[in-house]
Amino acid sequence: MEHFDASLSTYFKALLGPRDTRVKGWFLLDNYIPTFVCSVIYLLIVWLGPKYMKNKQPFSCRGILVVYNLGLTLLSLYMFCELVTGVWQGSYNFFCQGTRNAGESDMKIIHVLWWYYFSKLIEFMDTFFFILRKNNHQITVLHVYHHATMFNIWWFVMNWVPCGHSYFGATLNSFIHVLMYSYYGLSSVPSMRPYLWWKKYITQGQLVQFVLTIIQTSCGVIWPCSFPLGWLYFQIAYMISLIALFTNFYIKTYNRKGASRRKDHLKDHQNGSVTAVNGHTNSFSSLENSVKPRKQRKD
Repeated sequence: MEHFDASLSTYFKALLGPRDTRVKGWFLLDNYIPTFVCSVIYLLIVWLGPKYMKNKQPFSCRGILVVYNLGLTLLSLYMFCELVTGVWQGSYNFFCQGTRNAGESDMKIIHVLWWYYFSKLIEFMDTFFFILRKNNHQITVLHVYHHATMFNIWWFVMNWVPCGHSYFGATLNSFIHVLMYSYYGLSSVPSMRPYLWWKKYITQGQLVQFVLTIIQTSCGVIWPCSFPLGWLYFQIAYMISLIALFTNFYIKTYNRKGASRRKDHLKDHQNGSVTAVNGHTNSFSSLENSVKPRKQRKD
């Protein structure tokens, strides 16, 4: 295993250049294997979980969903505030910011972005709650792609470009997640659901987030600094993939024809909430087609 770790490190160094020594020894960051293994376990649970639950009663999970969503709301708010203050204190350049230009502010950004990376592991629980509640139609291609890739991408970000220009997308995403997980938490309480009207606007906000990230990343390409160009090109490509998937989701979710279909959609709940947020909807093909549709729980 040690030989494999060394070979992997050598390969990454040849492909991406030298790693950032400021995160050496940080939890989960010294080698890629734990992140990779967690991702494989996640995908196995996505595949096997619905099969295991097929003949079992769905779990309510209402209480733990409230706590879970509240916790992620507070964590996202913390990350957003810390990123904004760190960027302000370090006088970060919007157009292009290197990874070693702001001293202590860079270290503040690095510490916050580690939490951002770790939060992507916590967010695997979104899918596990779907499985336990037998809401398998919500485990879509978009949902799994987004969750599995983000955790892995941010391992590489934290090891090679853990601050500088990397701050922008994480800041926007943290803000969106404050809105999203607070919505999920409130919708875990049945009495609150009739008063929740902003799910459509969260999806719109996500699309705006991706577009703004592309614009800001493109600035670093047009007016380059010491931030590696390869990372900027990769981020633009990844944002384009998310725009394509989320746009498809948005069109199929909100442009449905017929009042009855809209009414059926509003009855679906994701993570204790309405499904039409963050790409969770049955407008995409389910990853578990063998599960028969079930009547929604009234919890």
